[in-house]
Parts: sequence; C-alpha cells; structure tokens
Amino acid sequence: MAQDESDKTLNLKIGDPRFKDKTIEVAPGQIYSMETGKPVAFEKMIQEMKGVPLIHVGETHNSLPIHELQARIIRALYEQDHHLAVGLEMYSATFQEPLSKWSLGLLTEDEFIREGQWYVTWNQNWAFYRPIFAFTKANAIPMYGLNAPREVISKIRMQGWDALAESEKALVPKPDLTHKEHRELLKAVFSNEHMPAAMKGAGMDMMFEGLYRGQSAWDEVMGFNAVRVHNLDKRQVVVLVGSGHLLYNLGLNRRAFEKSRLPFKTVVAVAVPKGKPTLTVSRSLADYIVGILEEELPAYPSVGLGFKKFIGLDNLVVDSKPIDGVALGQGFEKGDVVLSVDGRTYTDANDLRTTLAKFAWEAEAKFRILRAGAEKEITLKFHEQPPAPEAKK
Repeated sequence: MAQDESDKTLNLKIGDPRFKDKTIEVAPGQIYSMETGKPVAFEKMIQEMKGVPLIHVGETHNSLPIHELQARIIRALYEQDHHLAVGLEMYSATFQEPLSKWSLGLLTEDEFIREGQWYVTWNQNWAFYRPIFAFTKANAIPMYGLNAPREVISKIRMQGWDALAESEKALVPKPDLTHKEHRELLKAVFSNEHMPAAMKGAGMDMMFEGLYRGQSAWDEVMGFNAVRVHNLDKRQVVVLVGSGHLLYNLGLNRRAFEKSRLPFKTVVAVAVPKGKPTLTVSRSLADYIVGILEEELPAYPSVGLGFKKFIGLDNLVVDSKPIDGVALGQGFEKGDVVLSVDGRTYTDANDLRTTLAKFAWEAEAKFRILRAGAEKEITLKFHEQPPAPEAKK
C-alpha cells in the first residue's frame, strides 16, 4: 500500500520534542538521520547501532523492498557483532519451539511452515520473509516470538486487561492507556483513508477505546518480550514489527525503554509515490527514515480468505466474507464449505493457505464449495482488486 501526502500518520507534531515541528524531504534510496536531518550512509547507520541493545525495524507487511531492507540490516549487524537475536511480531512467546528448531537448523522450509503454522499464525506470504529466515538459519541466529496469544489480545480489546485470568495477565503486562501523544498517533492511524468505513468518523469514536486497548497490549507485551530476549544473554536484538508499532518512538520501543532504560534505535521506511521526487515526513518519525520507491503491486498477492474447522466436519469453512485481498468481490461468503481447490481436498487451513500462497498474479484457482446445500464453483482470479467503495474519494 502506497504512503502519500494524505497519510496523516507521517506528519504529526509528536515524538522527540527537539524535532517534532520539523520535516524532512525523503527521496527513494536515501536514509535520513533524525539527529542531523540529513542523509546518512547505510554503513554509518550500522556503525551508530553498534552496542545498542534493541534495534527496531518497522515493516509494511506486504512490501518486499522493506523486508529486503530488514534482511540487509540483520546481515550488516551480524557482520559487526555475531551476538545477535531476532524478535518477531507474528509469533507468540508461548509458541517458541518451531523458531528454536529453525534457528538450530533442525527444520526444512516446508517443515517450518507446517510445524510453525505460518499461514494460521500470519496472514502474509512466507516468500516476503524467506531471505530473513534463511540468513538466521544459516548463521544459527536465535529467533524469538514477541507477541501474546491472539485470544488474549482480543479479550483485552473487548473487555479490558482487568478481565483477564491471572494466567493470562502473566503473559501481558498491564498496558498504560494514558499517553497523550500515543493516543493521538493511534487516532490518526485508525482514521487513515485506507481503513474501512466502520472505523472512521463516529464509527471510529465508538470503536477507538477497544482498538486502542488492543494496540497498547500488543506494544506492551512485545516491548516486554524484546527486553526479556536481550536479558537472556545480552544479545543485540533486532525487532521486526509493523511500523505502526514504532512510529515516533511511541509504541513498543517507548514501552521497552520505560521498563528497562535500554538504549534503542528505530528504522522506518516510507514509500515515495510515483511521479514525486520526495515525500515530506516529520523528522521525529524515527531515528532513521528510509525512502523506498512505491510499488505498482506487492510482489506476492494476498488471498484475503480465512478458514476454520468445525467439530464433525473434515472440510474447511470460509471464516468470513473477504474484505480485502484478491478474494474480495469474487463471490465467497462466510460459511462456504470448501469441497476442493483445483480438484484437491484440504482438511488443514495451513495446508490450503500454503498452496494458495504459491499462486502468482494473473493465476486462477478453482474452488468447489457447498453453500446452503448446493454445490457451486468459484474461480478465484489472482488479479488486482479495485478499492472498496468506501475507500474511494
């Protein structure tokens, strides 16, 4: 998804008080330092990170250039100091075994995707992350899940932290919900033009407190676990998370610092729209701001279909009507029973989504489904979808 001048999250006057009223013109292929407001060489940035316990590198989950940047940073930091670990947003700290086995070289890629339940745990194509995982495995760099189980975060979002059982509270420190600038940032994030209509205007006001509790819980637990990973054996930890958890150094990076006083650096990439030489962003956005070229399309399509199982039924069932991805507007409905895809039956959601992730743009997959007692065929076309009506200007 392109970032442009209408993205209010990039030009807020929040964050480091020295720089929050200043802006930077970001050009593709350049790295900018918050401290100087000027371009900095990649090698200089890496030198400035030497000995810094926590390095937070943000991502847009479906941006291959940003994941390539993350891999490049990990490689350079490892060359500078082999005592390195990588922390991941997509895995819970309670689901560590597959990551440990991967780092020890005990699993093939296919085995990790299966044992790690990649396509159940995460909604992004494994190929975006392959270079990162390949490097950690080749160099026995430990990887750690930083998150909390999804159901715990959902409970906090719906009912609040106090509603958790004691065992659940042990997994997620109580999040602070009072930080004024962080609340301002999250209101801008949730009112972004790309968000669904139900999460804008009055709808957003009604939903905001729950959404904010959930986001704050994510930040709190991932910041806590990043510090915990560092304290295991004092490795430098590269934290890979969505940029929304890091902007203006107000998210998990701030919470980790407040709890530990461990120094940190944050890297955030922004996409410069085609036809524009630069993008104006707040100088306080991150310690290092990297300009990348806007992509025509993500390298790998997002399917937009979720699946679940019911007791007594072997077949997978469509979890909800697609709201994004290539499946949007192609006739799928919540409750559709998947009888086969290209003639093959599936009983495991991770297995089916692994198969669908192998389809490139312009490919097609034929679904045979059961709906209301009648069989129906849907051809899922891996084409770019137009914006949903509520997202149009």
